Amino acid sequence: MSDSLYETLGVSKDASNEDIKKAYRKLARKYHPDINKDPEAENKFKEINAAYEILSDDEKRRQYDARGDSMFGNQNFSDFARNAENFGDLNDILRNIFGGGFKNADFSGSFGGGFGGFGENLDINARLNLDFDFAINGGEKTININNQSIKIRVPAGVKDGEKLRIRNKGKVSSDGRSVGDIILHLSVTPSSEYEIKDDDLYKEIEIPLKTALFGGKVEVSTPKKEVSIKIGKNTKNGQKIRLKGYGIQNRNTKIYGDLYLKVNVLLPDIENLDKEAVKILEEKL
Repeated sequence: MSDSLYETLGVSKDASNEDIKKAYRKLARKYHPDINKDPEAENKFKEINAAYEILSDDEKRRQYDARGDSMFGNQNFSDFARNAENFGDLNDILRNIFGGGFKNADFSGSFGGGFGGFGENLDINARLNLDFDFAINGGEKTININNQSIKIRVPAGVKDGEKLRIRNKGKVSSDGRSVGDIILHLSVTPSSEYEIKDDDLYKEIEIPLKTALFGGKVEVSTPKKEVSIKIGKNTKNGQKIRLKGYGIQNRNTKIYGDLYLKVNVLLPDIENLDKEAVKILEEKL
């Protein structure tokens, strides 16, 4: 009779509750998706949580010890857990097999502020929407979550899909000894003006034909401020102009990327030009 629940946690069948607890904490830290970026880490993390939920409960452990993997249709627990995801919530399926008394553990939950009573997920996941300019420049923001009004500092240069962790503002464990974190999943509204590539920004600027031919200066807005840039003679349509340090600040290096301006030369309406000028253009071009 296979004992794959024990294999999932890497302990023997006669392991003590303390051995099971230690094995669980070690594996949970190793495979948590916030730490382990392997695509399979999340599934492994769910299996570890579910195995601990069963083996840490004396009654459920006795049921499993008596019947082994026959409870899972004679599949090993790893295969059972993966297949169960196709038919509904793993928590509910295990409750049906082992009866009531589950702790409502969230097998897909996040790891962070501690497990409290072991198996308790104390972290709170929430989405924070930011407009593009705020994400670029950063600043203070007040959020209301978990019956708390919390003022946070959003660093400059955050990007869509990144996470911010607010320590010790999550749920309190049942024993009152541990507090989880709030994990904010950032959603940044795309810009209609800028295109982002890593820490660099790209935007299109329009310049008159005269400026493109003979040079001059144009005013350009940037995320930092409005700047006056020099346009050289014979500037071509589609030509790029680099503004060093006017891009996004890298959160790790604190170095700013660059802003690249793509020139779009505006052609005059031939109907609005002086007839003599049109004649000269026709002759010379």
